[in-house]
Amino acid sequence: MFRPKKKVYIKTFGCQMNVADSEQMALLLAEDYTPTERVEEADLYLINTCAIRRKAEEKVRSLLGSLQAVKQRHPRMLIGVGGCVAQQEGERLLAAAPHLDLVFGTQGVYRLLEMVRRAALGQRVVDITLTRGFPAQSRRHWRKGAVKTLVTIMQGCDNFCTFCVVPYVRGREASRPPGEIVMEVADFLAAGGKEVTLLGQNVNSYGRGLAEAIAFPELLRSIDALPGLARLRFATSHPRDLSPELTAAFGELPSLCEHLHLPVQSGSDRILKAMNRGYTRREYLQKVAELRRACPGISLSTDIIVGFPGETEADFEDTLELVQEAGYEQAFSFKYSPRPQTKAASLPDRVPGEVQAERLTRLQNLLNDLSLKAHLRLVGRVAEVLVDGISKRSPEELSGRLRTNQVVNFTGSRELLGRMVAVRLTEAHPHSLKGAQVEDSLPLPLLAVDPQALQRRVTC
Repeated sequence: MFRPKKKVYIKTFGCQMNVADSEQMALLLAEDYTPTERVEEADLYLINTCAIRRKAEEKVRSLLGSLQAVKQRHPRMLIGVGGCVAQQEGERLLAAAPHLDLVFGTQGVYRLLEMVRRAALGQRVVDITLTRGFPAQSRRHWRKGAVKTLVTIMQGCDNFCTFCVVPYVRGREASRPPGEIVMEVADFLAAGGKEVTLLGQNVNSYGRGLAEAIAFPELLRSIDALPGLARLRFATSHPRDLSPELTAAFGELPSLCEHLHLPVQSGSDRILKAMNRGYTRREYLQKVAELRRACPGISLSTDIIVGFPGETEADFEDTLELVQEAGYEQAFSFKYSPRPQTKAASLPDRVPGEVQAERLTRLQNLLNDLSLKAHLRLVGRVAEVLVDGISKRSPEELSGRLRTNQVVNFTGSRELLGRMVAVRLTEAHPHSLKGAQVEDSLPLPLLAVDPQALQRRVTC
């Protein structure tokens, strides 16, 4: 007798790694559950959490509290919390939320189906076990029309930055075997995929500890050689481990997009040392210069923390100066918040909240100005856009990204979703560009932002 599958709703907070984990959850649950975007249909409600900042954790706790009323209306609905907050809090979450059925940590994702089945029998389940090594991944099945995907290549971090909770909630560094990764990407391309983003807390250290001696640039070369790959990206990249070989790859691999996210966190040597970042301001800027020499058209983005304990006005001015010198096209900036287990949480000389807020405003004003100027330089040019969705601002517009990662919105038929489209850039905004489709352009594989950029695509 045919039994319809139950339905699962997954709410994701945090980084691309969490997005990839949520996709993995849906895959691992597929035997019993099919995904839904309607909460009221869900038999299982999962929250995939982020603990990197206090604000993200507070959002999770607020959502979890609001689900108590949902559970009263739908008593058979199972509610689970996974990810970094779950790893951090464990049993305490169950004690604080009687309506919660299961708690699973960052590696518990791979044991999720068995946990859900136990919860369905009335057990309250907690699994926050961390082990060294990369858990076995299920073979993914790509839906028709998937254009972009996230592929996890490693997890954990060995750097122990004093502000960061990742080593405590994700564990130590562990890499997936390269053959598994290449096979997963090849399967995606065979299903019609075009763009792949490789994920890890520090992809630059990929390969350490594997039986097969391989470094990250070698993995990139293996993937770049796969037929059908249009675009290759990766995140996140720790500056300390950015090797000359990886820098050179931006000038050598045709599929590797001209964009790098390179978190700096601060422009002050004193604060960088207190953060245990492992590089100086000068060393970071040298790496930026080397990247621009390897591929002059490269676009850089970064992360910056404002108001780290002990940060003075002079330290903050150093950050503003570095931002100007590095010439970022995009940045993610945040006020420092203490996280459990981290060394920085016990540091003296906390920066007052109002000072943090004022500095963050100044920094974001500068970043918006730099981003707008960078976008204005692109206006009038024709660029290759991979159309991947509908504009957030207007349902009549399509949205996509340049190889250099800027968002472009333009009017066009929904038949263009998933395709490479030539777009003339017509308007610049701090966080996006607007454009118009160019019908009679050059074939897209030869298309570039401008003639100089075309030459760079050939030579860099």
